[in-house]
Amino acid sequence: MAPAHDPNSIGGAAQKEEATVKVPSKDPKKKDEAPVKVPSKDPKKKDEKKEDDLSEEDMELKQNLELYVERVQDPNPELQRAALESMRQEIRASTSSMTSVPKPLKFLRPHYGTLKAFHVTMPDSDLKKYLSDILSVLALTMSAEGERESLGYRLIGTEGDIGSWGHEYVRNLAGEIAQEYTKRQSEEAPIEDLMELVQQIVAFHMKHNAETEAVDLLMDVEDLDLLLEHVDKANFKRTCNYLTSAAKYLPGPDDMLVLDISYMIYMKFEEYPNALQIALFLDNTQYVKQVFTSCTDLLRKKQFCYMIARHGITFELDDEMVADDDDREALQDIVNNTKLSEGYLTLARDIEVMEAKTPEDIYKAHLLDGRASSGANVDSARQNLAATFVNAFVNAGFGQDKLMTVPSDSTTGSSGNWLFKNKEHGKTSAAASLGMIQLWDVDSGLSQLDKYFHSNDNPIIAGALLGVGIVNCGIKNDCDPALALLGDYIDKEDSSVRIGAIMGLGIAYAGSQNDQIRSKLSPILNDAKAPLDVIAFASLSLGMIYVGSCNEEVAQSIIFALMDRSEAELGDALTRFLPLGLGLLYLGKQESVEATAEVSKTFNEKIRKYCDMTLLSCAYAGTGNVLKVQDLLSQCGEHLEKGDIHQGPAVLGLAMVSMSEELGIDMQIRSLERMLQYGEQNIRRAVPLALGLLCISNPKVTVMDTLSRLSHDTDSEVAMAAIISLGLIGAGTNNARIAGMLRNLSSYYYKDASLLFCVRIAQGLVHMGKGLLTLSPFHSERFLLSPTALAGIVTLLHACLDMKPIILGKYHYVLYFLVLAMQPRMMLTVDENLKPLSVPVRVGQAVDVVGQAGRPKTITGFQTHSTPVLLAVGERAELATDKYIPLSPILEGFIILKENPDYREE
Repeated sequence: MAPAHDPNSIGGAAQKEEATVKVPSKDPKKKDEAPVKVPSKDPKKKDEKKEDDLSEEDMELKQNLELYVERVQDPNPELQRAALESMRQEIRASTSSMTSVPKPLKFLRPHYGTLKAFHVTMPDSDLKKYLSDILSVLALTMSAEGERESLGYRLIGTEGDIGSWGHEYVRNLAGEIAQEYTKRQSEEAPIEDLMELVQQIVAFHMKHNAETEAVDLLMDVEDLDLLLEHVDKANFKRTCNYLTSAAKYLPGPDDMLVLDISYMIYMKFEEYPNALQIALFLDNTQYVKQVFTSCTDLLRKKQFCYMIARHGITFELDDEMVADDDDREALQDIVNNTKLSEGYLTLARDIEVMEAKTPEDIYKAHLLDGRASSGANVDSARQNLAATFVNAFVNAGFGQDKLMTVPSDSTTGSSGNWLFKNKEHGKTSAAASLGMIQLWDVDSGLSQLDKYFHSNDNPIIAGALLGVGIVNCGIKNDCDPALALLGDYIDKEDSSVRIGAIMGLGIAYAGSQNDQIRSKLSPILNDAKAPLDVIAFASLSLGMIYVGSCNEEVAQSIIFALMDRSEAELGDALTRFLPLGLGLLYLGKQESVEATAEVSKTFNEKIRKYCDMTLLSCAYAGTGNVLKVQDLLSQCGEHLEKGDIHQGPAVLGLAMVSMSEELGIDMQIRSLERMLQYGEQNIRRAVPLALGLLCISNPKVTVMDTLSRLSHDTDSEVAMAAIISLGLIGAGTNNARIAGMLRNLSSYYYKDASLLFCVRIAQGLVHMGKGLLTLSPFHSERFLLSPTALAGIVTLLHACLDMKPIILGKYHYVLYFLVLAMQPRMMLTVDENLKPLSVPVRVGQAVDVVGQAGRPKTITGFQTHSTPVLLAVGERAELATDKYIPLSPILEGFIILKENPDYREE
């Protein structure tokens, strides 16, 4: 057997290479053994010095190991067994530290070949397996790259526990298994032996806090189902965290598979809010139902309803999900978002911003030099129209303003006054702005809009119809007031009234997949007498209502409408809304679009490519699919004649596909910079809009500077797009720097009515909702993408690709599509009776803690406020008290708090 170890040498591993100067040991036994060595200058002594360099213990270890190597080759099996056992002891004892190569492995290096050769000659026996184990560990440091010897010897070794050889060994095996698996798959060889080993490794990793490595290995061998057996209470959160964040970087179908697994794990451990999030991400109604049926606690179900309402999908609860009728009605109310207005106004009162603002408060013209104010008389109807929009955006949802809701008997005259300061189609936007001011408050909104229905002025009726749609945006109601009011106006004579009604329905029922409305709107698409603009808006509204549903019948109707267009009509700016309506049907649905994309190849060549790009960009929106980004980039690289318009949607598509994660956004911003330098004019016009989409409601300084530079571009189209985008990236943030830039632009462009109009709109956007709203379609810590919100933003951007006829022409009310994306950026805590409850919370920058060891802090640089609070982009909140337990791990929107039974007052 091996000689007893010196107690001071921990298998020789703890001692690093001995230094040349040895410090005399304190241990009296060793006093005389440690002379101070001086580096020798004598060349003859070089060789001896190498031997000398090893300390006594190391020399002893080295000699012992050489002895074992000889004994292993001894014919006597007893001696062999003893030698192998001792060698194994030495290696086991030394693999504990991984900072340097363990001594035994180092000393056995020269003998690796001998042992390998001897292994081949050995007859099959336990001893051979024993030697295989040892060779497998030696191969860790000695085998050539790509030989996979460690794995080879492991598979013919003993069945024993692999963990005892140390983490590094297990990690190395996992890497070799992945390579071996790929090789065997291509040769179609059996893989059972590998899978047994995978089982062991995964179990080892999961026990030792290396969940990420276990997941990586299982992804390599395509068997994630194994995870379900190995996760436990302690590690399931970290495992799922890693799975969900990895999903963004995986190619399809793997990404969905990974999310499926994490859904199952969350359900297994009753972590329902997270399971619900994944169900919403997968857009899987069955899964959503399952969450409701599995959970028994009514309060938690209320929290789920708030999450569904925030995501903006239409969802009917049935008696399986909630048994009691009264409860079900209360929950359905939450899903229908009826509480949104109340919560928003609670936030506004708390932050003390209820005071109505006028456009002048936003323009702050007094801060500028004299010349701007002198330009006030330029095209005043255009200026009033801009003021209408600014007023609508700034006072959105507050229910009061100084232009539209002024009581009629006051000294300022009747509220009708402002309405008639606008020209024909301007009145439409003015009347609709009342809907925006009363946003989400259906009852008072409808009663205020009612007076306009009795007008005999068509544009005003159109505006009132659109206003009804806006008030109902995102709010569902059992008695469907919007459908009842707007349904009768769809087939009126006047096209502006028809558009008002159609667009109103599209906004009110976005995402609801309501078949009643389809049966009203589809006939318009194929009506030969209908004017083009009515058809364009009908197609757009159908796209909104059936967003992401892949509905065959709607797709058919829009395709036929596109085929029926004459050459002249295809050149019209509004025709772009037809392919867009078609694209919205497939928003984020990836492969499902392929059949329709094939059909689009048969269209007239004027619109064919445009349609192709729009479909591609909508279908892969928010997926981060790298291959699609490459396709779109190659389209943008071509230098074409002036007439081609398909590059615009391709540039927007780049932003749509890569907007879901930070890395993609940064890479996209860089490639858009390149396009500005090399691209043709029509690409340059779309780049600012793409930047606006990438950083929507998230004013990044670099993007802000780029847009500021473009807002002085010689091409006025580029300048207008850049100005609108400045508004989009600052939307609802009250960002002072952007506000300053826009003020300066307003004085720079004071003679140019069109550009000034854009500047005003951007100013309205930056101060949207007095800084309480956001346009970001992402929520739940940027995990979920609300399809209706994205549809609204994308529609506006497509309209901005051709500003002059649409936004600066008579269809400026397209701006109201943004209402689909407007959401309060608040966190409001409520008690068990859903009444607001003020608690202290910490709000700080969110930190990505995926795969980090221990329990790292999830936010940094926090401040403590009491709820309700505002959350900026990239911020996260956590409760600063243990008195309550939040029912959802993601603190955004409405959060129900339940009292903590274990809480003790200090």
